Amino acid sequence: MKLELDIDSLRRDYLSGTLQPMEVMRHLHSLISADTHNAWLHVLSLEALQDYVEALARKDPALLPLYGIPFAIKDNIDLAGAPTTAGCPAFSHTPSQHASVVQRLIAAGAIPLGKTNLDQFATGLNGTRTPHGACRNAYDSDYVSGGSSSGSAVSVALGQVSFSLGTDTAGSGRVPAAFNNLVGVKPTRGWLSTRGVLPACRSLDCVSIFALNSSDAATVLSVAAHYDAEDEYSRHRNCHDFDFGHAESFRFGVPRAEQLQFFGNTQAAALFEQSRSKLRALGGIAVEIDFAPFLESARLLYEGPWVAERYAAIRQFFDTNAAAIDPVVREIIAGAKKFSAADAFDGMYRLEVLRKQAAKVWSDIDCLVTPTAGTIYRIDEMQADPIKLNANLGYYTNFMNLLDCAAVAVPAGFQDDGLPFGITLVAPAHQDIPLLHLAYRWESGVESASTLQLQEAEGDRVQVAVCGAHLSGLPLNHQLTSRGAHLLASTHSSADYRFYALPGGPPHRPGMVRVAAGEQGRAIAVEVWEMPAHEFGSFVAGIPAPLGIGTVTLADGSSVLGFVCEQYATQDAEDITHHGGWRAFLAQRGV
Repeated sequence: MKLELDIDSLRRDYLSGTLQPMEVMRHLHSLISADTHNAWLHVLSLEALQDYVEALARKDPALLPLYGIPFAIKDNIDLAGAPTTAGCPAFSHTPSQHASVVQRLIAAGAIPLGKTNLDQFATGLNGTRTPHGACRNAYDSDYVSGGSSSGSAVSVALGQVSFSLGTDTAGSGRVPAAFNNLVGVKPTRGWLSTRGVLPACRSLDCVSIFALNSSDAATVLSVAAHYDAEDEYSRHRNCHDFDFGHAESFRFGVPRAEQLQFFGNTQAAALFEQSRSKLRALGGIAVEIDFAPFLESARLLYEGPWVAERYAAIRQFFDTNAAAIDPVVREIIAGAKKFSAADAFDGMYRLEVLRKQAAKVWSDIDCLVTPTAGTIYRIDEMQADPIKLNANLGYYTNFMNLLDCAAVAVPAGFQDDGLPFGITLVAPAHQDIPLLHLAYRWESGVESASTLQLQEAEGDRVQVAVCGAHLSGLPLNHQLTSRGAHLLASTHSSADYRFYALPGGPPHRPGMVRVAAGEQGRAIAVEVWEMPAHEFGSFVAGIPAPLGIGTVTLADGSSVLGFVCEQYATQDAEDITHHGGWRAFLAQRGV
């Protein structure tokens, strides 16, 4: 049985009746049972899966965004009735309730198949620190899978589930994505509730998402993200800034050449250079930045007092069951005892300095682009030198939650040996949607924002088409820029408009009127700008009659809000349709 497990394909098959959820669950259950990658720790029985399927029988598939979609859960996230072990059998307990994020996914129709392997207590980026056998890379079983969310990534890469949940404190939701050719979303800290998740560093932890593509990741994120009043670290989603993922032009930061590290992997270096070229082809402008504050922040996570937070998460168990803990994990967490409360405050003070330095970097760029990991290692190499090589894997990831960033890891090609390479798109908190938009363009090769199909999940930005004095560089453009608007695209309307210079005053009042079916029109040059929704009302209030805001159809068939003109006003106006746009009209007038 050949299954397309991306969400769109499965939903299409369910809605058409060509597939039934239990048929899919049986097939995937058999695949998991035969797998040798050590990805799973607990798989639900077919009887338990049948219960989930029967719960969907009375519901309309069209109304559930994740109807019948199979997913996996990292074994530090609670699934009611299944043991949570965090990769340590002696720690095992069976929760009676789902973690908050799991409950939301199930309510949307998703079906959990079970719990996945991980670096014990989510401490590691490689997937070998587990008593259940090192989780093996989906592309070459001699290589590490990445961690700590190792089984979550491998289960998706092997076609055993459509998506999975991991956690990400230091890179655990991104490194495994890169090593297994997946999209990995590390959302803004607090967007996804961590209630029902065993902490690693409670103040920094994020629930992460592994998916086959950015569209699937966005779908899961839109379901999973919510404010949880019972989670002390939950946050409301703020309006994002300029949606650089939609824009024709955006500025992406790249670390200085001497700050890039590939640890001897020349192929990874070459693939990263190709990635920079691809981003430029998508409209990106590369800006070399000083990566130093990010690197120093990364070192704080394991060399500073935040190690003590890992100890605090399992203090009672650690103090009474140290022998049951993986030796490498035990060594790392035991290091917490050397830090004092004064050290913790010193670390927090230094982090505030680094946050200010990083903020200066963000003022020059829309997003940051780095390798997800500079190289990859064989399992035997990692086990022979577990601390140093693991630290190498975190070079580009450990700073992320300390500096309150959002990130999306995306596939970026393959080495000659067939192992995947990935990059990570990074932005400040609450820029998750722009990052996913850019990830979509990255994987689909879409050069123009006007053809982007991935839609905004939040109603916090408004797009508006302008055709006259609000165009870039013209007298009224400041009415957009002063409201925080950014140019998304220079494009054209559909070819069924007529264009007029309205009488009265200087020539800065154009009128665009859509013609009736069968009448002759023309495509008119427009710019599409995006502004915060809360600024839109004051912008519209300043538009004088007979102009107004209506729906404008663009050349690609999509629609946005835009300037339109009432028909009566064209009776004494000059028809300038043949110019094809306001700039051309002004040029002809010598303005």
